[in-house]
Amino acid sequence: MTEHSNTTRLNKRMAELGMCSRREADDWIGRGWVRVDGQVAPMGLQVTADARIEVDPRARGQQEQQVTILLNKPMGYVSGQAEDGHQPAVTLLQPATHWNGDATRIRFSPAQLRGLAPAGRLDIDSIGLLVLTQDGRVARQLIGENSGVEKEYLVRVTYGEVAADPQQSFPPEMLARLRHGLSLDGQSLKPAQIEWQNPEQLRFVLKEGKKRQIRRMCEQVGLKVVGLKRIRIGRVVLGPLPVGQWRYLGPQERF
Repeated sequence: MTEHSNTTRLNKRMAELGMCSRREADDWIGRGWVRVDGQVAPMGLQVTADARIEVDPRARGQQEQQVTILLNKPMGYVSGQAEDGHQPAVTLLQPATHWNGDATRIRFSPAQLRGLAPAGRLDIDSIGLLVLTQDGRVARQLIGENSGVEKEYLVRVTYGEVAADPQQSFPPEMLARLRHGLSLDGQSLKPAQIEWQNPEQLRFVLKEGKKRQIRRMCEQVGLKVVGLKRIRIGRVVLGPLPVGQWRYLGPQERF
């Protein structure tokens, strides 16, 4: 059946409702765990907005076992697949680097690394909070097309020849342009919250994440980034998590 304007594919509808990711929905439908209006749903079913979707408790049980991990990524690691001989951040996830201040009671098991993927990137030369998750709902919230989750960074900069106190010589109108008025890849950027944290460091709060966005924004106004650290994603902060160590997202924590 072709997709009509008033119907949606079941897997897409389940993702829209925040029940799971599309991939999970396909898995559940394939296992016969999804009913629509009381009937076991076949693959590729089209549903209306008022369709009653029910999910087998086994699917919920499977979902509850999925983990989300917060890593304080050091320099020199890439977020995703290994590239140019650099190690992916996931190689840091081992019992020895599990932060002993982790308040959750979750025990580490190798099964938690299966299907674990970064929800957003952090460049090889950037440090700080990186989220890796098995949960499609978390990935959708953080990197889905409609994600508006704030991400906060501390960015050390120089301005031209000025390395000490660039704030003093950086024109206020350039700061205004940095906040709103720049484009990347032919698209206008959303307004950003940007202010001086101290004479050498800016604080950025963004609601989008184009490739090397902060570095490229700074270049357009004559600033050079010499250090970049992500300290917050939504309501989850990096806090005292040491560099190169990781912890689980707690059951009460929400982005």
